[in-house]
Amino acid sequence: MLRTLRAVDFRCFSGLSLEIPAAGAVFTGDNAQGKTSILEAVCMLVRLHSPRTRRMPAMTRMGSGSGFGIAGEAWEMERRVRWQGGLDLMVDGEPREGPGTYLADGGLLVWMGNEDLDLVRGSAEGRRRYLDFIGSQIEPGYRTALARYRRALKAKNLLLKDPRPREEEIRSYEEVMIADGSLLVDSRARMVSLLSPRASASQQQVSGKDEALGLEYRPAGGADLRAAMEQARERERRQRQSFVGPHRDDLLLTVNGLSAAEFASEGQQRTVALALKLAQGEALAAARGSLPVYLIDDVFGELDPGRRNAVLHALPAHAQKWITTTHLGWLEESHGLGGMNRYTVKAGEIS
Repeated sequence: MLRTLRAVDFRCFSGLSLEIPAAGAVFTGDNAQGKTSILEAVCMLVRLHSPRTRRMPAMTRMGSGSGFGIAGEAWEMERRVRWQGGLDLMVDGEPREGPGTYLADGGLLVWMGNEDLDLVRGSAEGRRRYLDFIGSQIEPGYRTALARYRRALKAKNLLLKDPRPREEEIRSYEEVMIADGSLLVDSRARMVSLLSPRASASQQQVSGKDEALGLEYRPAGGADLRAAMEQARERERRQRQSFVGPHRDDLLLTVNGLSAAEFASEGQQRTVALALKLAQGEALAAARGSLPVYLIDDVFGELDPGRRNAVLHALPAHAQKWITTTHLGWLEESHGLGGMNRYTVKAGEIS
């Protein structure tokens, strides 16, 4: 869990300092006041990841200069992230040379938000990000393999667009894609096996109905990435882009055997999104033997009482929870939030 969180020039906060009990905290306020940014700061501190942007400058407070800093006591370690054109990472006062070493002994996180509905309705890219966020927390070498694969893919695509493609160079990048892509495919297959029974059970628990949620991993290169690239070679050279590999994978979601995106009702789709995130938390705990922290952004106020209470009941009682909401009207009907600090957030100020 996190005991403290401090930030300087992050999003709308010139300064931020919080002490959080083991149970967690509830942050209340209108939209666009800074509530989500608090959870984002936690995500950056723990996983060097923002669910809102890939651009570090976007997280720097407007008009403050060229960087931001986040620090805090997390899992009994003092961790610090500073960005000023590059990342400066420290743990217990000792510098960490790169993200890999910084994340190696970091904690686990689950982010839950209304945008999770895109996991069901949106493109395959969102579902790949869902798997990537899990993989980077529980699979050794996953984050490194993903970064190498993306660099090789970018280089290959640039070469394919050349009027006179250099075949030898293309094939050298394909070798990198095959090596790292195969690791990603194997890891994603293991993750889906870990997630499937847990997501199915969560779907029934949250919906209160006998709904069968199915997860099927569909690797774009099949079981043999090298053979798939050979088969796609002529098409890729003709259309000048890469069609085969983990960057085209998908996770098929079904409810009672039918596509959740096409045939599930809005209520069912929301339940699927919740079930996927609850399953993520259980999978992380099973793989690493410790509970994740749950960052829950403006979810409970949008749920009907039945699903809200089901989700609260499904969350591990001893896990720390950071919750944002625009109002507390729903809180009187729910249980399981005892011992949590409550804060009001207004225009980047917390009381």
